[in-house]
Amino acid sequence: MRSFRMRNLLSIVNNTRTKKNIRNNNNNKKKKVPITSKHCIPITKQLPRLGEEEEEDGDDDDAEEEGFSIKSSAPSHTHGVQPLGNLYFNPGSTNSRNTGLGNLRTLTDELVLEILGFLDATSLGVLASVSKSFYVFTNHEPLWRNLVLENLLGGFQFNGSWKSTYVAACYPSFDISVSALGGFKVRDFYSDYLFQSWLCANLEMKPEWLERDNIVRKRGISVEEFVLKFEEPNKPVLLEGCIDNWDALKNWDRDYLVDLCGDVKFSVGPVEMKLVEYFGYSDQVREERPLYLFDPKFAEKVPKFGSEYEVPVYFQEDLFGVLGNDRPDYRWIIMGPAGSGSSFHVDPNSTSAWNAVIKGSKKWILFPPDVIPPGVHPSPDGAEVASPVSIMEWFMNFYGATKSWKKRPIECICKAGEVIFVPNGWWHLVINLEESIAITQNYVSRRNLLNVLDFLKRPNACTLVSGTRDRVNLYDKFKNAIEASFPGEIDELTQKEHEKKIQQKKLSYWDSVTDPSMGAFKFSF
Repeated sequence: MRSFRMRNLLSIVNNTRTKKNIRNNNNNKKKKVPITSKHCIPITKQLPRLGEEEEEDGDDDDAEEEGFSIKSSAPSHTHGVQPLGNLYFNPGSTNSRNTGLGNLRTLTDELVLEILGFLDATSLGVLASVSKSFYVFTNHEPLWRNLVLENLLGGFQFNGSWKSTYVAACYPSFDISVSALGGFKVRDFYSDYLFQSWLCANLEMKPEWLERDNIVRKRGISVEEFVLKFEEPNKPVLLEGCIDNWDALKNWDRDYLVDLCGDVKFSVGPVEMKLVEYFGYSDQVREERPLYLFDPKFAEKVPKFGSEYEVPVYFQEDLFGVLGNDRPDYRWIIMGPAGSGSSFHVDPNSTSAWNAVIKGSKKWILFPPDVIPPGVHPSPDGAEVASPVSIMEWFMNFYGATKSWKKRPIECICKAGEVIFVPNGWWHLVINLEESIAITQNYVSRRNLLNVLDFLKRPNACTLVSGTRDRVNLYDKFKNAIEASFPGEIDELTQKEHEKKIQQKKLSYWDSVTDPSMGAFKFSF
């Protein structure tokens, strides 16, 4: 749920821009949003969580007060919706949002849209004629996106907007080229919620969000060094030069992939789409949460995919392989336009992962297992995670808070030809900075085997396990297969883990009886 308060008012583009302003949108310059007392939207600044100490640093607000840059291609809001802050500086106006909703005006925007989400397309069309307010709400693009994704499961040709896409597919005789589907502007309509949806879809990443790069980078290290310094201590690392021999790096551009895949359909959210259809969508879309092509069966669908990349030498031990065809989903091809990505999550089944960028670039933010990212609220059993509506909203409202945390996130930009290692249990967020293609795989090595087994035997494992139809018996299947393929391996790893814990307890006791400032013993009785 989005929330706002009247701190840090940020000036946003005036929705009543002149024709000169609109023509200027076609140039390559970014539109800088200055701080003024007009056309402003309040943005939440996240406070430190309980238990986190905030450093006395006066630089935290500097970035926020510099304003935002809107993409040069960004249109004005389709219906003339303005942030609520504008109403406060225009005392003569009456919010048509309230007058048009009647008795429903007391409901929040989120709740109004939640109710409208139960209606079909015809009902939304009828309700749009009731008032200006209902016209704006019923033309909210996510409502029509849901209708397309729920009803056009066989794929679709994106037609500039979700409403136009739905109408063109379901009513082919209707000439959408001469109609203004959702194109009328409404005067004096103020809504932070609806405006921020537009803002998040058209906001440039701020330089401050991209400049921090504190991940360890390595090139040409041995497998032994990788295991010792990163996999065993469960630390992220960015690996350079380890996929230079991939044919995918040379071949995988749009034309090659479209020719290679033909009519094969890939998983895009809840639907299946041909690549040519998906690229048509990604070229046109301007929305807060662009659809992500994320397919776990890509190599089965197009075998040549699997032959044009190979697992880097650091990750070739994958013990889930003992399950054969019963193993959970473990590899994906990922494609998406700028702004698409994955919000904060922990990889499935307590596995570790590697992610190789083939085209484009990605911004990564990672938190260790014991640090929950700000704005993220996992359920006690870990089965569900509540987080901001979009990745961009997280950056707007929560990223700044991490600057004052003692345990700051690991961050980097991963470019084409680079591979990032994501240790098990680490929270991570990824956003594409440009159109990107990547391969990612989750795996289980001996360093992580006991963690995975512990995860699979949790009492609520059936709600946590993913990527397999048999969520109930995966633990027994996996353990039995490991014992058959590697006799005594689990017992040996368990013994080593036990010895390691004993050693850690001894070190803890030594620290408790030693005064490091004096270099001598201290006794407490």
